[in-house]
Amino acid sequence: MQFFDLAACPPMPWKNGGGSTRELACWPAGAGMQDFGWRVSVATIATPGPFSIFAEVDRVIMLLDGDGVHLRAADGSLDHALDQRWQPLAFSGDAAVDCRLLGGTSTDFNLMLRRGQWRGHVQVANDARPLGKTPAGLCMVLGGRWTLTTPDGTRELSPGQGLWWAEEEVHGALAPIDGPQASAMDAAALAWLPLSPA
Repeated sequence: MQFFDLAACPPMPWKNGGGSTRELACWPAGAGMQDFGWRVSVATIATPGPFSIFAEVDRVIMLLDGDGVHLRAADGSLDHALDQRWQPLAFSGDAAVDCRLLGGTSTDFNLMLRRGQWRGHVQVANDARPLGKTPAGLCMVLGGRWTLTTPDGTRELSPGQGLWWAEEEVHGALAPIDGPQASAMDAAALAWLPLSPA
């Protein structure tokens, strides 16, 4: 079980200068952009421009903060305004996708899966979740405070913090701390990614 804090992940500028990416997890560990099985990152999009093409990769993108972007694929397979926070959108990495800003800078959560090797999805959860039900997985707190309980004890996770696992047996559960009385801004929310070999 590996822990991460988005605030401590160094941003890696894009080659085209249009934004930056902070990698949360990549499997196998140390894999490059050509040979990962799955990869999860958070991107900051500052200027319009084309997305990189990832052949044989399935992608999911979700707006975290900002005004959002409009995504349009040259082949017509995608024409979507990503302007609602925490609403996952799946699309093919094979497509030539052009990105247009709907306002200012946006921050997006990204999952990439090597087609034929891994399958999974992005889900926003508001309730307790058990860990280890799939061979791999990742979760990141989006809102509220959460308690992680494992055989080794408990710890609290705040927005931007999370954990992942792959090819290891993990035991534990995540549960929201804040009750129904929490305000909308503080409501418990978790990006939940169950991942399995294809």
